[in-house]
Amino acid sequence: MNKSDLIGKIATGAGLTKVQAEKAVNSFIAETTAALKAGDKLTLVGFGTFSAVTRAARTGRNPQTGKAIKIAAKTNGKFTPGKELKDLTAKPAKAPAKKK
Repeated sequence: MNKSDLIGKIATGAGLTKVQAEKAVNSFIAETTAALKAGDKLTLVGFGTFSAVTRAARTGRNPQTGKAIKIAAKTNGKFTPGKELKDLTAKPAKAPAKKK
């Protein structure tokens, strides 16, 4: 499922137009991003928690030359699934058919 599929399903499920559903999804993304940039957590009970995690600066290795390189500190978004998502029993994805 991609963003436009999600917007279509939200529009149908909530009785909204696709334009209204798109505004709602875009607003959710923008507000979640703003909260994480401000250092806040966003918790949706039963669904999960969005938080910001900072990785410390470290020294890495260039795999081609083996030289040490400096990797800067970085802040990433993190999602931790809630109980309902952890208990989800999804159908496993089918493996692609092998060509003979």
